[in-house]
Amino acid sequence: MGRFPPVSIGPLIQQNVFSVSSRHARVVFAQRLPVLSYRPFSLSARRDAANSADSLSFKRYSLPPKGARNNYTPSASAETTMASAREEATAGAVTVLATPRKHTAYIALGSNMGDRITWIEKACSEMDARGIKVTRTSSLWETEPMYVLDQDRFINGVCEVETTLEPLALLDALQDIENALGRKKVIDKGPRNIDLDILLYENLSVDHDRLKIPHIGIAEREFVLKPLAELIPDKPIDYTRPWTLTRDYLDALAPVADPALTTMTPLSAHHPPIQALKPSRKTHVMAILNMTPDSFSDGGQHVAVDESALLSTITAFLDDGATMIDIGGQSTAPNAPEVSAEEELARVLPAVRLIRRRFASRPVLISVDTYRASVAAAAVAAGADIVNDVSGGSMDPDMLPTAARLGTTICLMHMRGTPATMNSLALYPPEQGGLIAGIARELVARVAAAEAAGVRRWRIVLDPGLGFAKLGPQNVDVLRHLDELRHWPGLQGLPWLVGSSRKSFIGRVTGVPTPQERIWGTAATVAAAVQGGADVVRVHDVREMAQVVAMADAIWRY
Repeated sequence: MGRFPPVSIGPLIQQNVFSVSSRHARVVFAQRLPVLSYRPFSLSARRDAANSADSLSFKRYSLPPKGARNNYTPSASAETTMASAREEATAGAVTVLATPRKHTAYIALGSNMGDRITWIEKACSEMDARGIKVTRTSSLWETEPMYVLDQDRFINGVCEVETTLEPLALLDALQDIENALGRKKVIDKGPRNIDLDILLYENLSVDHDRLKIPHIGIAEREFVLKPLAELIPDKPIDYTRPWTLTRDYLDALAPVADPALTTMTPLSAHHPPIQALKPSRKTHVMAILNMTPDSFSDGGQHVAVDESALLSTITAFLDDGATMIDIGGQSTAPNAPEVSAEEELARVLPAVRLIRRRFASRPVLISVDTYRASVAAAAVAAGADIVNDVSGGSMDPDMLPTAARLGTTICLMHMRGTPATMNSLALYPPEQGGLIAGIARELVARVAAAEAAGVRRWRIVLDPGLGFAKLGPQNVDVLRHLDELRHWPGLQGLPWLVGSSRKSFIGRVTGVPTPQERIWGTAATVAAAVQGGADVVRVHDVREMAQVVAMADAIWRY
């Protein structure tokens, strides 16, 4: 029998349920609401707790009638208390000011018209701008329409928000955002460019002609439960039934989508998103363009001043099957000297601008390989689509906030320390779960850091970091267990990039000391990456590895 978390209840003072101001005082009324905490216990114990009247404390929220928008009227007893407070204030009572209490709510996001992901991102930005802070987001899921079937496929997601608005005021704000973004409702449940619905608000139960909380139909909608379960898998949807958790509703729902739902990770306006859960997806080939004199494999091969040679190289990459080009201006090999940000920019920006200028008619994706926020911002301004950070946003504290501000997709790689210290940090104790658990836990933490900085979950790609704080056979183990990483709690649904090309562990296994000659060993690792579920492989030898990817896709992507 499975084990589930119970509910234990403790008091919490909720301030600013309503307030009144006079010339001299602001009086705040408080009430007690339950705080929920969780620990594993058996199903029978959960049912016993459910049968206890005291264990089901929740608040049923009374709202004003239809048409009374944002008009919250206190009770008669409250009016008496307020009048007394006014008299005390007039007599010289001490002024009391209260900070509005912040509430947590979960908002459904949907769109099936035009640039669907852009509409959802605009809506999230509008919420932030209006003080409805988006604290976390789910992945975005592409789904078939429900109820009205003769319309385009939807993009659906859920965001967690922090707000001082009460439920009806929050509903008003969301509807105003929909109107500001040009939503026109033609038929109920029909096509719309943006759809924002309140799913949950604290632990309130709301029954009003304008608003129902929990939102009607959550339990029957896979396109709502999938993203909601990413955010709150172990919390109840209905606080009158605290023994039934979000993941329980999802597990009980027979999948109806055919094909199965898949996440969507946008890359650019000119290229389709990555669909990391789609079995028949094609693997991206990312070509490495090192604009450095000291990279371990191809240092000095490309220089910005030789435009004709650079054009020839880029043309060959694209003709040979690359869909992405990763441009780097700072070597991350162990003991490589660190260059200034100005030098890194001088190496990277000419290549970005050259690709955008000379290959405008080809849908090439540009990635900038940097751990510096300033370089990332300048490269994106010049035309880069993706930020590829080997430190997972840990080496520059401005990187994650910058990626959030830019709204760009960022690849978070697993690494410990810095390129200078990483090889001394490759210990993954068995008592802590070993290598795979260590990588997974630390990537979960980097994802959380990115979300806290404002990066949307659907803008995150992961990289296990072969060769970074991993020595010899550890890299082989990562390739063996890539699928386990993909399904690790907290990492599911995210796309993965794998960069094994010409690395030293391949040389040690094959006995080939020269990086440029490790092509056959690299080919085996690329095939293994595709089998393990990689969405992008980062390679030097584009022509050969594109052929390996085509064959591997034919075998494992169906």
